[in-house]
Amino acid sequence: MGGEFLSDEATAEAPIVRACVADDLAAIQRIYAHYVLRGTATFEEVPPGPDYWRERLQDVTELGLPFLVADLGGEVLGYAYCTRWRPRPGYRFAAEDSVYVAPEVLGRGIGSLLLPGLLAGCEAAGIRQVIAVVASGDDAASLALHRRFGFKVAGRLVAVGFKFGRWLDTTLMQRSLEAGPMA
Repeated sequence: MGGEFLSDEATAEAPIVRACVADDLAAIQRIYAHYVLRGTATFEEVPPGPDYWRERLQDVTELGLPFLVADLGGEVLGYAYCTRWRPRPGYRFAAEDSVYVAPEVLGRGIGSLLLPGLLAGCEAAGIRQVIAVVASGDDAASLALHRRFGFKVAGRLVAVGFKFGRWLDTTLMQRSLEAGPMA
């Protein structure tokens, strides 16, 4: 997988995937703001500030779910985390994933570095189903990434989001983890 990251200018260094720490949050905030302001991968319209990201990291880690970053020499190139799919207790074995890559390194395999670790972290946390909610518009790369790691389309919600003056769909994708039902 590391070879996917390397460009024509080969480098001895490859990104590592590690747990997110508070010092990573400014980079995560910057990456996410790009998608909020310029894309439809999220339906947010105003980039959340530092307090939001501190709370998100705390909430995810308190649940025992993974929050990962791809790091190259101290620079965060992307991040991924899971949250509970729904708050009701009956959904406690299902999680929703989020994977975002810095725009300057799109197409260089960063998502493919992050997603396997995210899935392993979910399984270790007792999660049995991981759900991806992929917004239409900027979805081709995200759909391909999730398919590559065993996610299957579970359904499509039509015109459920509105951003940049247009209605947007979402595709629901699902991946059963090894110990779970439907594996």
